[in-house]
Amino acid sequence: MSIPAQQPVAPAVAQLPAGGAWSAPLRRLRREKLGLAGLGFIGLLVVVALLAPWIAPYDPTVQNLNNVLQPPGWAHLAGTDELGRDIFSRLVWGSRITLQIVGTVTLIIGPIGLAIGVVAGYCGGRVDAVLMRATDIVLSFPSLVLALAFAAALGAGLGTAIVAISLTAWPSIARLARAETLVVRQAEYIAAARLYGASHLRLIGLYVMPMCIPSVIVRLTLSMAGVILTAAGLGFLGLGAQPPAPEWGAMISSGRKFMLDAWWVSVMPGLAILLTSLAFNLLGDTLRDVLDPRHVR
Repeated sequence: MSIPAQQPVAPAVAQLPAGGAWSAPLRRLRREKLGLAGLGFIGLLVVVALLAPWIAPYDPTVQNLNNVLQPPGWAHLAGTDELGRDIFSRLVWGSRITLQIVGTVTLIIGPIGLAIGVVAGYCGGRVDAVLMRATDIVLSFPSLVLALAFAAALGAGLGTAIVAISLTAWPSIARLARAETLVVRQAEYIAAARLYGASHLRLIGLYVMPMCIPSVIVRLTLSMAGVILTAAGLGFLGLGAQPPAPEWGAMISSGRKFMLDAWWVSVMPGLAILLTSLAFNLLGDTLRDVLDPRHVR
């Protein structure tokens, strides 16, 4: 008795919603008013940093001893500091330093944390143990204290601050990427690709890492508030950008002696740090809801 040959079954084609794969995340993003406010503030900050030479009414480093500690007014929107420099102009130019730190640290800790976490989660065993114990050692120290130690050893400066922050900010990314990898590596499509002869490097680069990127992006965005505060702390202690650079933390440090008589010298850069950190936190919370495929509303 002959058995009829089984006809190949055509694979089912998933029906994508109108507007493409990004339509649902974009709809969820439009519903998140606070997240849109955070995104709008960050976009405004980027525009201000790019157009700083045209937005700032004064040179941020030029001293004018005839206008020392002037309160906020039409001539100086945020007042002047102890050397007569316009605080609003220094805030505008200082946004460049803040965004430079945020952008550079992101470009450093994102790939490093993602690579370490994915390799540890995929390989397991001794590789996972060694990489995660190194991560735990870095996590056991407060980030600001460890950044201070690196900055003190490497010398003060903006580049030193970026390196010090990067050396302390990658472990949280690595642990998140490892946790995602432990789930992804058990997926059926990973087993199918392995049966078809895909190498470990191909599996990590083409199948595992892309699934971890959305979570890493969210974590990076949420970490930016901590990066800004750490950079401000280093600047406050004189280990970040050096005078006369208009770094927000250094501006708070120089104005702390005048808090009772000229509150605006420290309060204005403090508000800038507060609003920027809050904007990144709001954006990170929104991205977590938008990019999480398990989030349903």
